[in-house]
Order: sequence, then C-alpha cells, then structure tokens
Amino acid sequence: MAGGLLALLDDVAGIAKVAAASIDDVAAGAAKASAKAAGAVIDDAAVTPKYVHGFEAKRELPIIWKIAKGSIRNKLLILLPAALLLANFAPWAIAPLLMLGGAYLCFEGAEKVVHAFAPHEAHHAAAEDEIPEDVAHLEEKKAAGAIKTDFILSAEIMTIILSGIPESNFWMEAATLALAGVGITVAVYGSVALIVKMDDVGLAMYAGGRLSLTRALGRSLVRGMPYFMKLLTLVGTAAMLWVGGSIVVHGLEELGFGWLGHHIHDWAYAVGHMVPAAYEGFAEWTAKAAMDGVFGVLLGAALIPVATKVIGPIWGRLFGSAGAEGSH
Repeated sequence: MAGGLLALLDDVAGIAKVAAASIDDVAAGAAKASAKAAGAVIDDAAVTPKYVHGFEAKRELPIIWKIAKGSIRNKLLILLPAALLLANFAPWAIAPLLMLGGAYLCFEGAEKVVHAFAPHEAHHAAAEDEIPEDVAHLEEKKAAGAIKTDFILSAEIMTIILSGIPESNFWMEAATLALAGVGITVAVYGSVALIVKMDDVGLAMYAGGRLSLTRALGRSLVRGMPYFMKLLTLVGTAAMLWVGGSIVVHGLEELGFGWLGHHIHDWAYAVGHMVPAAYEGFAEWTAKAAMDGVFGVLLGAALIPVATKVIGPIWGRLFGSAGAEGSH
C-alpha cells in the first residue's frame, strides 16, 4: 500500500513538472509572439482614449471597461477559434491574411500622416461630435464603434501572434493565443485607463497637495498629458507603418517575391557596417525599420483612394453608418 502510494505521488509529481513546463512554454510563447504585434498594440492604445473624450470623468473608466470586455469577446470567442481553424486546416492562408493586416496598418498609418498635413477633415469630425445627443445613447454608440475598431486590430494582433508561435499541438496553440490575447488586452486597456485618468490625478495633486513639490508635479501632469497623447499618437503611427511594411515585405518573400526584402536587407547591412562595431546591430535594425516604414507609407498612400472610394462605400452599404463609426 505504502509503495503504491509513493509511486502514485511520484507520478503526480512528474505530471506536475510536465504541466509546469507546459505553462512556462505557453507563457514564453505568448510573450515572444505578442512582441511581434507591437505596432497594432501601440495603435490600439493610442486610438482608444478618443472614445472617452467629451464624457464626464466618472464615465471614463466604465466606458473603457465596456470596450475591454468587448475586446476579450472579440479575441476569445471569435478570433481565437478562427485562428486555430486557419492554423490547422488552412495554414497557407496565414501569410496572405498577415499581408492583408499589414496593408491595413500601412493604410491607417498613411491616413494619419495625410490628416496631419490636411487636418480639416478631423475638424469636421470634431464638429459632428459636438452635436447634442442623449448621453447614454452616445456612450453606447462610442463603445460599439470602439469594439468594432478593436475587432479589426485584434484580428491583426491574433494573426501576428499565431504566426509567431513555434510549431506545436492544438492545445498549446490555443493556450498561447488565449494567454497572449488576454495579456495584450489587459496591457492595452490598463494603460488606456491610466492615461485617461492621469490628468485627473494631476488635478487632484495640484488642488489638494500639501507640499509645493506635489502641487508642481500635479501641474506638470495636467500640462504634459496633451503632449504625451500627441507623442503616443506619433509613436503609434510610426509603429504601424514599420510593422505593417515589414509584414508585407516578409509576406512577399514567402510568396516568392523576395526582391524588395533582399534589397532592404542588403542596404540595412551596408548601413550597419558604416558605424563602429559596437553600434552595428542597432544601426542595421534602425535602417531596416526605417526602410520598412518608408515602404509602409508608400503602400498606405496608394491604398487610401482604394479604401475611401471603393472599400469604404461598399462597407457602408453592407453595415451602415455603424460600420463607419468603427473606423479611425
């Protein structure tokens, strides 16, 4: 009896070790795969704060929570099963879908660059937002639009994550995708919550601080947040163009059109060898990212008329104005 019990405990310990190793593998795979989705993740974090603009401070966190729950549903109930079906039954479709997502990132990034030089459309949209509307209905409308936008970005994120998971079994892929999806959602919307409340924190510190240092820090937070939001938007746009361009270039290589990718690699390699050896790797990476970004701008600019004059009207007819609300 004692020997049997000891053998059972030994087996349980062995199973626990295997399970722990599997968890470590899932966590490591999720972290590594998630890093490849940086551009879409930063864009998600940069875009979301606009959906709570204009609402009372007490409604900001509930709206963000509502959007976060919609994002989790998007990832776990729709996109995760779709990604697993692709990986197991149509793996050939992953590269074209990644390229489609990369092209969308390039379009979004290029559109923001164009709007930065022609901001009249943004002013027009802002004027529309000022039209009086029932607050509860407006909140639902904004949250629904954000969740639709999140669906597009989440689709890109989940596809990028899937492409970064090492070859493994079905359950390992499912667990890695689920962990990465939830982790990214928590990181994005946790960061968004901190960002949108930071000015309130600064105001409270300025108004109620007992020390001059506390009041000065609060004033700096209030004054600095608009500039931080602009910086976040700039970083998000650059990341979209870099990641989107690199995804499309890499996809072309996988499909047998490696001319552009090979030239970018060779040019980046040449740039890396122009600097001291200690900075060679950084210089090469920076050059490659810059060239991928330039390609992303050019591709995105070429897609703007296609998206606005062809895809946009078709999307509007299929899904109505609600579909347009999700675009940013």
